[in-house]
Amino acid sequence: MTALSAWPTQAQDWLDERGKPAWIAAMILGFVVFWPAGLAILAYMIWSKRMFNGSCRHGRHQARMMHRHGMRSSGNTAFDSYKTDTLRRLEEEQEAFETFLQRLRDAKDKTEFDAFMDDRARAARSEGTGPSDPAN
Repeated sequence: MTALSAWPTQAQDWLDERGKPAWIAAMILGFVVFWPAGLAILAYMIWSKRMFNGSCRHGRHQARMMHRHGMRSSGNTAFDSYKTDTLRRLEEEQEAFETFLQRLRDAKDKTEFDAFMDDRARAARSEGTGPSDPAN
């Protein structure tokens, strides 16, 4: 990553360390200097949920800590093997659960659609057997 392409990430980290007031100050400064820049910062703050979170630095700090400690070797191969197996098992369970939830959603959608079609067919039959039906 070149220095030119790294500066947005560095600026974001710097602002996150200082919290929401720094983001608001950057947005106001952006509006004063060049209004589209302020608008872009505001849009980014809303899109990234920085505007409504309690603290910008809490989420970024927690994500960094998870990344640092999540897959780093502990030096104990037995524990690292156990951790890897457990994480793999948890990921498989998560995928299985998500598949189960999708099947539930699909079944609910099918049930609702079938009920709609039954209601529609019932309404069509009741209209067809009414007094204005030429077959009667």
